[in-house]
Amino acid sequence: MSTVPKSRSQAGAAHVADSHDLIRVHGARENNLADVSIEIPKRRLTVFTGVSGSGKSSLVFDTIAAESQRLINETYSTFVQGFMPTLARPEVDVLDGLTTAIIIDQQRMGADPRSTVGTATDANAMLRILFSRLGKPHIGSPNAFSFNVASVKASGTITVDRGAGKTTRQTFTRTGGMCPRCEGRGSVSDIDLSQLYDDSKSIAEGAFTIPGWKSDSWWTVRTYAESGFLDPHKPIRKFTKKEMQDFLYREPTKVKVEGVNLTYEGLIPKVQRSFLAKDRESLQPHIRAFVDRAVTFTTCPDCGGTRLSEAARSSKIKNVSIADACAMQISDLAQWVRGLAEPSVAPLLAALGHTLDSFVEIGLGYLSLDRPAGTLSGGEAQRTKMIRHLGSSLTDATYVFDEPTTGLHPHDIARMNDLLLRLRDKGNTVLVVEHEPDTIAIADHVVDLGPGAGSNGGTVCFEGTVEGLRASGTVTGRHLDDRVALKESVRKPTGTLEIRGARSHNLRGVDVDIPLGVLVAVTGVAGSGKSSLVHGSIPPGADVVSVDQTPIRGSRRSNPATYTGLLDPIRKAFAKANGVKPALFSPNSEGACPACNGAGVLYTDLGIMAGVATTCEECEGRRFDASVLEYRLGDRDISEVLAMPVSEAREFFGAGAARTPAAHTILGRLTDVGLGYLSLGQPLTTLSGGERQRLKLATHMGDKGGVWVLDEPTTGLHLADVTHLLGLLDRLVDAGRSVIVVEHHQAVMAHADWIIDLGPGAGHDGGRIVFEGTPADLVAARSTLTGEHLAAYVGR
Repeated sequence: MSTVPKSRSQAGAAHVADSHDLIRVHGARENNLADVSIEIPKRRLTVFTGVSGSGKSSLVFDTIAAESQRLINETYSTFVQGFMPTLARPEVDVLDGLTTAIIIDQQRMGADPRSTVGTATDANAMLRILFSRLGKPHIGSPNAFSFNVASVKASGTITVDRGAGKTTRQTFTRTGGMCPRCEGRGSVSDIDLSQLYDDSKSIAEGAFTIPGWKSDSWWTVRTYAESGFLDPHKPIRKFTKKEMQDFLYREPTKVKVEGVNLTYEGLIPKVQRSFLAKDRESLQPHIRAFVDRAVTFTTCPDCGGTRLSEAARSSKIKNVSIADACAMQISDLAQWVRGLAEPSVAPLLAALGHTLDSFVEIGLGYLSLDRPAGTLSGGEAQRTKMIRHLGSSLTDATYVFDEPTTGLHPHDIARMNDLLLRLRDKGNTVLVVEHEPDTIAIADHVVDLGPGAGSNGGTVCFEGTVEGLRASGTVTGRHLDDRVALKESVRKPTGTLEIRGARSHNLRGVDVDIPLGVLVAVTGVAGSGKSSLVHGSIPPGADVVSVDQTPIRGSRRSNPATYTGLLDPIRKAFAKANGVKPALFSPNSEGACPACNGAGVLYTDLGIMAGVATTCEECEGRRFDASVLEYRLGDRDISEVLAMPVSEAREFFGAGAARTPAAHTILGRLTDVGLGYLSLGQPLTTLSGGERQRLKLATHMGDKGGVWVLDEPTTGLHLADVTHLLGLLDRLVDAGRSVIVVEHHQAVMAHADWIIDLGPGAGHDGGRIVFEGTPADLVAARSTLTGEHLAAYVGR
């Protein structure tokens, strides 16, 4: 008989393995963290709070989650690691007690036109298998139902090196589900040739009207003029049929222009490759405007927008094709799947039903599987990523969430809180970065960072319970129970913006008059049709400035000064003061340090290992050539100016020798949106989500539109910053603008002059106006979900 040592078997003795109940972080210095040391309890729900830019994401994502992911990657073979992203160890002295981190952030899903909700969650993969087994008529394997797989036919002879070796004839076929005309995109593009060139002019006379195509540019115009295929001095409208074919559609052909080998390509494929193959949001504003003018996207006439071939659409289960199934609202599709009683595919039906039910449970039942992934909001994208983890058998993992209540109506926040608690109760550690008081309230442990943002943050102001946070006196503690009161009097509208018969997405012929000259809040549960009404139905020519949730893009070379256009007047001011070229004062142009090319650091690629970044010894991280730093404006060189915070730079450019009105105006806008603490040269890659949202808002504040449409501007904002935002909205309205805000935050609803509430539910249960009136009337009526929650918020 085996015996257990007494020391291990005594009743009540703690096992040594049970001593690892904390995640210990000591000396964290990532981004703006100031030597942070904390201990986080495992198998508990910990919420990280603090103003935007205080260091929450730096601690949770860039330190704890990043190190967990890096250690897991190191367990794979070097061969596998070669295909994985290389991660550097975070700036931290000690990280102890880590478990496997599952990161569920708000990064938008790829904007690839072939990526849909179904392909992103594997629901499409299971549907394709289902139709390949049960679909009538049977047309082939699951590939036959995939709009990402083209049908292929090939035949030829091959020689097999076996024995004597002989030549055999082989035929290869693969049946795919891709629509041949639109290539699985669902839409086809039609280019307006009149936007590409003026056919009354010749190429030599500058016929091209495409941005950047100058009459003497080597890579474009001169290639066409001197290719030999066209007469450069003949007006384009007088081209022969062959010349027009070569001009518009010729395949890539090598030509020699003044002794230089170049590739000639027809105008249509060249424009498609240069402009249409890129993500629209990544294009520069003037290029994007050109694409919007020159290109129209229409539903593919062959597949009707389903992306699928005729054969894929012909195979059906109970008179439903895979295209019909993907177009259904997911809550309806889940019911249809439950009605399929087929023992031969029972495990597949159970797995598919579970996935679809998870959509409904997480509040996304109003979506359809054919919804393009790039059109999901940040909150919808994050909840879509959560789906594969609901019902997971994993325990003792660390789930990391970035503001999971973003984009959620107050009615849906309780459901999200239940999901977070369920993950915790299964024995997992749940770390949540959040501003929402209702989610902070369910925390077992709270870590409050601050006291301010940027260089004024990065320290732990409080650790403990929610009640302790309320009594702590920190910025978060003081504002946790803040409530914005209903207005005693509201502004009178100066006119109306008429919308008639709106049917975009799930809207049901909505007629509404949006008052102008006031602050209007458009509310409703997620998926009720708010964005469809505001972004998709406002008539053209309404003089609208739209600030949506599209994330701003930028590399480590991009910073607030370059993104807002602030660097242009600064460079000109330096150039004028010193009598030199403005290009000298750009780290991306002539003034760049030659050793690091203006990056400020040198990157050493170590293959499968994380690359090493070292500060450039030549410029000491200042990014400019030494000769450029000798030029001064108001006793400061350009590197010192870029190191200034916005608030200091505003004073610097507001008076004295450095007075620059254009720069001062832009800096004033950055201050107005609460970004006075940001450094002008801080890389965009280090900004938090809330900071990026406000930076985007600041860039639009100079636009001259009369109607402003803001999509959830409170995203990523701390409770203390919401009051600041309300003041900004008031200033916009008082300046004569009409402000329309799509918003879930009750503070914005209470502060609005007029509310338009959509619902009553989401998807096909929404799309109708359920209330129009003042916030006080909505609270008094309590006729909608929004009214009930707003009444509870204001204590009525």
